[in-house]
Amino acid sequence: MPEYTIMTWAERQEDEAEERIAQAAWPAFMLEDPVANQYFWRLYQDFPHYQFMLYDGDQPIAIGNSIPFVWDGTPEGLPATGWDYVLVQGVKDLEAGNEPSALSAINIAIDREYVGRGISRQMVQAMRSIARRAGLGQMVAPVRPNQKPMYPLTPMERYVNWTHTDGEAPFDAWMRVHWRLGAQVVKVCPQSMTIPGTVAEWESWTGMRFPESGPYIIPGALTPVDIDRERDMGLYVEPNVWMRHNLDYDA
Repeated sequence: MPEYTIMTWAERQEDEAEERIAQAAWPAFMLEDPVANQYFWRLYQDFPHYQFMLYDGDQPIAIGNSIPFVWDGTPEGLPATGWDYVLVQGVKDLEAGNEPSALSAINIAIDREYVGRGISRQMVQAMRSIARRAGLGQMVAPVRPNQKPMYPLTPMERYVNWTHTDGEAPFDAWMRVHWRLGAQVVKVCPQSMTIPGTVAEWESWTGMRFPESGPYIIPGALTPVDIDRERDMGLYVEPNVWMRHNLDYDA
């Protein structure tokens, strides 16, 4: 496997590359979460040592974002609002002067030309190493299963119990990456990300038309988006899966 270099945002900043990779990796609507719009920039301002890039020579090919926060180590301490929660909580803990106890993954995005080359595993390993270097005893991730858009009508609570052909590993490829690095499913976070918008905005983000009110399956979504034409509103509530990494596991 080729040798790649990891550098944190504190060491080398790549604004254009970060934006380019993120926009290509995610459906347009995923970049419209109000919580992200309010707080995501704080990752780079306040937590630069927890944001990193993977380089092939001088070319940035993947982004990793994470945030330290206070977690009591219990499943109950990982709320249903998953991704949105942990981004806000990390900032609140910093502002309150609370000493973080865990690291949460926020985002891993890979340049499309490098997908399928084992980069995802290296990125999760890099995040685990960052947690260890920071002296954080735990790492969690509100995982967005990357094959779930193929099964948008299946409840996440059932999807997480599907298994791979070996009958043991998770069915989902992205969950499997975490699992093979020692992570275990804690629980589903059913309201991990909430994205509201007008009907016109949702039509712009998806390239679809929504002639009447009701649920619609849209490309890249884990569940349908609910369209209410009378209120001129579309609402997407995305479930994710809390997974906990054992940092003592030698992956």
